[in-house]
Amino acid sequence: MASLSFVNVCKTYKNGQTVVKDFNLDIKDREFLILVGPSGCGKSTTLRMIAGLEDISSGELWIDGQLMNMTSPQSRDLSMVFQSYALYPHLSVYQNMAFGLKVHKIQKEEIDRRVGCAAEILHISHLLDRKPYALSGGQKQRVAIGSVIVRQPKAYLMDEPLSNLDAKLRTQMRVELAKIHRELGATIIYVTHDQVEAMTLGTRIVVMDSGVIQQAAAPNDLYQNPVNKFVAGFIGSPPMNFIPVWVERKEERICLEFSKNRLFVNGVCANRLVEGGYVGRRVYLGIRPEDFREAGPQEQKLLINVDMKEVLGAEIFLHGRIGRAEVCVRLKPNVKAESGESIPVYADMDRIKLFDMDTEQNILYV
Repeated sequence: MASLSFVNVCKTYKNGQTVVKDFNLDIKDREFLILVGPSGCGKSTTLRMIAGLEDISSGELWIDGQLMNMTSPQSRDLSMVFQSYALYPHLSVYQNMAFGLKVHKIQKEEIDRRVGCAAEILHISHLLDRKPYALSGGQKQRVAIGSVIVRQPKAYLMDEPLSNLDAKLRTQMRVELAKIHRELGATIIYVTHDQVEAMTLGTRIVVMDSGVIQQAAAPNDLYQNPVNKFVAGFIGSPPMNFIPVWVERKEERICLEFSKNRLFVNGVCANRLVEGGYVGRRVYLGIRPEDFREAGPQEQKLLINVDMKEVLGAEIFLHGRIGRAEVCVRLKPNVKAESGESIPVYADMDRIKLFDMDTEQNILYV
């Protein structure tokens, strides 16, 4: 397997558009690294620069200690899985998986061994004689992945490989990909715009926006300790709620005020606001839907005016407004609430995030 390093990598096209800016990242051997971000953020371009399918405008790409800027794609010993299945329709599953090995003049016994091992890992041993037209979407994607597994490259590059599958198949394939990573001990660099895929698959996630790395961290660290408002809003489904609030000092305590609501804060949160000079200023209050619950009789209440209720069996989501702020709240399914009603909810103040109104940086970032 392989380790990779980006040093000040930029990609600028002839029209002057810069799609990747000052990209610095070390990818460890055997890591499952996810590049995630909205469409057009530069993640696929970054993957294509690793593969050698895009030239690097400036900076350096190193693979296993070797500079790769001028190395041809076929000499990098990398395998890539694309969005489309890219299977030969006239060849069987076995022949599709073996095709690249035959091109490289691998002995037939070794080809049989590699194809057999990959087919077993992917649970497609019973499909080796079939043609692609006789396969489901999930089976075709397994074959496409098997075609790159058999090559045993230094690293696997995957560009949104599950985006053509339905929701159930995507979930199943996520499980399979996690197993493949564990069994092969492979270095995988995976591009997706789906933050659920990113959170469930990656050992580390790189969040990109406008060609710039916003944050690189383990999934839970990213979720619990986002560096800025963009990361906080992108990671999490449904996304974090953002409410503009005033920071005030009342009754010798620091509080957050909005729409006639007042939330008191303590400890590190209060200290950061005072030390940062935020008293008397506005900040964004960030709170995730799951950090609300139905308010008890003695608890600090916020009144949500419900516009829509989503019933998902084990939980419900209420979409509505607290004052003028639009929010989404996740509650237990036994909570009685209907569209047009107002119900009191409690916000867990130990789990809130606060963001500077100008820089959008996390005031509580550790």
